[in-house]
Amino acid sequence: MSVIAIYPGTFDPMTNGHSDLVKRACSLFGTVVVAVAANPSKKPLFDLPKRIDLAREVLADLPNVRIEGFSNLLVEFVRQQKAQVILRGLRAVSDFEYEFQLAGMNRKLAPEIETVFMTPGEKHAFISSSLVREVAALGGDITPFVHSKVKDALLECFL
Repeated sequence: MSVIAIYPGTFDPMTNGHSDLVKRACSLFGTVVVAVAANPSKKPLFDLPKRIDLAREVLADLPNVRIEGFSNLLVEFVRQQKAQVILRGLRAVSDFEYEFQLAGMNRKLAPEIETVFMTPGEKHAFISSSLVREVAALGGDITPFVHSKVKDALLECFL
């Protein structure tokens, strides 16, 4: 059986921490679907099509990765994709409580779907999309934190 894992997120923008986690997940799962959430309540900087395009550019070299947008309930999206696993990243202990609640709710809604947690590489553990957006908005150098295509897109927004 080839296990399909869904890695959901807003990815506004996709950081090197996100791509690091996807690359490492590729060696564990047959297919990794990066599920870009519409998530309008978060008021993303980039619209959904742009976030999908950026994710496709950043992860283009990974043959067992698909990028899909979604706006429905995550467990329903997982079922539609015929996936067995929800993949979540944990950067710090502060992420754990929220992620633990999500995993519990998803297990209650869809007991057949398992949640797997991965941590980013140490050099990416402090990177978050919101911090990258803030640094970019204030004119700081975001080169170490995002792919060059993402950097260009952010600079376009803030110039």
